[in-house]
Amino acid sequence: MPVNGTGAYDPQNVFARILRGELPCRKVYEDDYAFAFHDIAPKAPIHVLVIPKGAYVSFADFSAKASEAEIAGFTRAVGRVARDLGLEAPGYRLVSNTGIEGGQEVPHFHVHLFGGRALGAMLPG
Repeated sequence: MPVNGTGAYDPQNVFARILRGELPCRKVYEDDYAFAFHDIAPKAPIHVLVIPKGAYVSFADFSAKASEAEIAGFTRAVGRVARDLGLEAPGYRLVSNTGIEGGQEVPHFHVHLFGGRALGAMLPG
């Protein structure tokens, strides 16, 4: 169910609980700024979520409040995950949903990395 991307951060959201080790995941990557894991309901052969370790609700929240080190570290982590998964040469899609109309389902900023097949049009016509 879509969530409001401008509300207060909920420390009990599923991604916060994964970061604290309260819920299991299939980890792909972790560093000081980011954590990446396989989506439990993949929409492509490769579907990985990359989340910052800080408490940010949306991209707007992250870009306004995160430190320069957090922003750079997270961005580099996303690129590294794509490279480590072998997605650069064939190509991949990077998506972040924000708010109700954007289809955001978890109130913790995250990006989806999709790959492993031709993904077609960005949005249905």
